[in-house]
Amino acid sequence: MGTGNPVTITVETIVHSPVESVWEYWTEPKHIKQWNNASDDWHTPHAENDLKPGGKFVSRMEAKDGSFGFDFGGVYDEVSINESISYTMADGRKVKIAFIRQDNDTRIIESFDAEETNAIEMQQAGWQAIINNFKKYVETAVQ
Repeated sequence: MGTGNPVTITVETIVHSPVESVWEYWTEPKHIKQWNNASDDWHTPHAENDLKPGGKFVSRMEAKDGSFGFDFGGVYDEVSINESISYTMADGRKVKIAFIRQDNDTRIIESFDAEETNAIEMQQAGWQAIINNFKKYVETAVQ
């Protein structure tokens, strides 16, 4: 990052599913590949996840037409099963995710350090689209 403190962006949703199911869908690679995209013209053909402090994860995110792709990854700092995850991305930015049980629903709050290339609004919209896609995937899969 550049000078000063990074801007923190927060996105959130409420998933109509118990936290145990939400956690499984969020963390297992077979599920990550199904929901980890911001729009229908993108996909995640490969995902690896070593969910423990010091463990690494990577998701290959690609445009379906093959025009662009990148690896999104990092190292876990803290993992509290069914409660929270924090990690450091490959570029040093930090992410924190809380999974809050609300009766039979789960509120997910994800906060991350913004990067300096793209507008804050664009980053927030992209991450919100991904978390919205996650909600849709879980609620469709568990019904």
